Amino acid sequence: MSTTTAQTSTRTIRDGAFGYATGLACRECGETQDLGPYYVCRECFGPLEISYDFPAITREQIEAGPANIWRYKALLPVPADIELSPNMEPGYTRLLRADNLGRELGIARLWVKDDSTNPTNSFKDRVVACALSAARELGSKVFACPSTGNLANAVAAAGARAGIKTVVFIPSNLETPKQVNSAVYTENLVAVDGNYDDVNRLAGEIAGEEDGWAFVNVNVRPFYAEGSKTLGYEIAEQLGWRLPDQIVIPVASGSQLTKVHKAFQELIKLGLVEDKPVKVFGAQATGCSPVSAAFREGWDAVKPVRPDTIAKSLAIGNPADGVYVLDIVRETGGAIADVSDDEVRDAIVLLARTEGVFTETAGGTTVGVLKKLVETGQLDPELETVVINTGHGLKTLDAVTDRVGARATIAPTYDAFVAAGIA
Repeated sequence: MSTTTAQTSTRTIRDGAFGYATGLACRECGETQDLGPYYVCRECFGPLEISYDFPAITREQIEAGPANIWRYKALLPVPADIELSPNMEPGYTRLLRADNLGRELGIARLWVKDDSTNPTNSFKDRVVACALSAARELGSKVFACPSTGNLANAVAAAGARAGIKTVVFIPSNLETPKQVNSAVYTENLVAVDGNYDDVNRLAGEIAGEEDGWAFVNVNVRPFYAEGSKTLGYEIAEQLGWRLPDQIVIPVASGSQLTKVHKAFQELIKLGLVEDKPVKVFGAQATGCSPVSAAFREGWDAVKPVRPDTIAKSLAIGNPADGVYVLDIVRETGGAIADVSDDEVRDAIVLLARTEGVFTETAGGTTVGVLKKLVETGQLDPELETVVINTGHGLKTLDAVTDRVGARATIAPTYDAFVAAGIA
């Protein structure tokens, strides 16, 4: 582990605080700097990413670890004693063989990585766990975030578990279940009049003015983002230490897609899986599809949009990692597509009625795009494919309220049952 120490405004960072992480590197110019609460390059203002000096690690060592993301702690910016710190212990969620959905869509081998079973019912528990570790090691006094909902839930719960003050900022028009799922954990839920991009700008201002505030997706974002790698690690391990041929991933900021791809590359370099090409596909809702539009038009830049979609957890009009998503998708031979809100609703019901998985609108978006990619011939139905479900449908009930309900209301008699034509 690194023995380098650094100084923050609050305290000296202990040796090994960030495991085998060695520094922060700019994704644009390559400039490096010490580990700390930094997220933009001091030279070119590009985004920073964690660099590592990984140890030799075996499959057996990982498999002997706990049934959560800390089985991969040697590959994350967390200390060796991370299990001793109160946290939500997320991860190692189920990978379901989705034969019923596969037959419906004409895909020979299909899997659903179901992250709705995390502690607060979304994949955000993964990234928050890594951000919480960084906040603790940096001596932060407030754990905070701007959020479209799921992140606010995860931050509020993790902060409560860790005994640290939490403040979460959300758009004021966020779905009521997601607001309740945050407010139950913290008294500091702040609704902001505006969309997510407005909320995010406010968070950036506060992070620059208030000392000791750890905004998980702002000033500790490099640590936070690494949590998404564990989705890729788990998929490979659960497939028997091999990579899928194709994967479909929802795109909000774009960080999840870039980090799952990074995880696959790390596993290859460490010799834990065989090197093979993996086509990476991105999914957006039409009402907020700046990355999909850029891909379709052949642009190298992503033009910001004002979100207007029921898929609020994907409603980021100016995605921070959008250009990197374009690079990865084009490099791997994948694609980025979008679907309408009605197609999102239909896909939520389709997944529920074929595989018994109730997904929120983000998952509906991803399954809807999966269906579209097959229909347009962009995704090969003969190749082994994984689709990621990032959250539970109980968070977005309104999306399908008018799609489902009682088939019939009958008297409590057998004759009435027969007359209803259900048998």
